[in-house]
Amino acid sequence: MPRFGPGDSALARYATRFDAVEVDSSFHRPHRRATWERWAATVPAGFRFSVKLPRTISHELGLRRAGPALDRFLAGVEGLGDRLGGFLLQLPPRLELDMRSASVFLAMFRRRSDAPLACEPRHASWSTPRAEALLERHGVGRVAADPPRLPGGGHPAASARWRYWRWHGSPRVYYSRYDEDALRTLAAEVRAAGGGERWVVFDNTAHGHAVADAARLQALLAARR
Repeated sequence: MPRFGPGDSALARYATRFDAVEVDSSFHRPHRRATWERWAATVPAGFRFSVKLPRTISHELGLRRAGPALDRFLAGVEGLGDRLGGFLLQLPPRLELDMRSASVFLAMFRRRSDAPLACEPRHASWSTPRAEALLERHGVGRVAADPPRLPGGGHPAASARWRYWRWHGSPRVYYSRYDEDALRTLAAEVRAAGGGERWVVFDNTAHGHAVADAARLQALLAARR
């Protein structure tokens, strides 16, 4: 039985099975507003995009003096209209928490957008009550990553508005599939999280396991409704 229904593009076919997708390409390069508009027109009304902030902001600038880059980025993404689900901010492992620069950036982001924002920090300094309070103050959730890169990083934290799991493959990142026990455990955690939106993104794409793992998790969640 085919996993996806018919469609004129890979995105259109994907949207016949799943109702959300994470756009990772925006991390590496900008897209024209017309591209975002075309993607929005390709999917049904209930479909949503999570959009990754550019590496220029997170890795090259380290969240400092990022206003112009953020403005350019958001101007294009506005083309998604009501298909925008939220934004993902993935930070480099070397980026320690600097309260001043992080607070300034998050406040600047919030002046420009009230969309959900999930942050995936990868330095242990972000796994503290102080860091969580900062994220919570700006309505930002901390991503639950697998494998976790910081203490407690395997579970969602900070704002409950958007619970966001990113599973990258384990034990081999990007390559390994998840077994039935792991997916059942994840399904139970997602069900128990309660409140707000709950998103799960599989990033173990190198050997094509992400779609199969997502489909199995979808079935596990549907079976308990």
